[in-house]
Amino acid sequence: MGLKRTTVYVEEQDLAVIKEAAARRGVPEAEIIRRGIHLAAMGERRWEEPLDMPTFDSGDPTLANRVREILYDDSRASEESHEADGDHKTHGGHGQRGGHGGHAA
Repeated sequence: MGLKRTTVYVEEQDLAVIKEAAARRGVPEAEIIRRGIHLAAMGERRWEEPLDMPTFDSGDPTLANRVREILYDDSRASEESHEADGDHKTHGGHGQRGGHGGHAA
């Protein structure tokens, strides 16, 4: 796959971080920028085919629902713990995929 040239406007603070990372790693700034663009593109990509995940038969028809309940309860307990500790960062939005968005209904 060939590379295409483009122009992008970047916040000064972001560019400073890119320059520092490139110097620290001994790579061109363009390499850091290309990797960032690739990660952003992959995060936004819509796949035509569903992800082919291997499955197994546990023999327990209630297992999937029980696992989902345990994970959901675990995430709620984690959020409540963060709130009790004074950690008021948002848990929904950035980086959150699917599910209940980090908030109990």
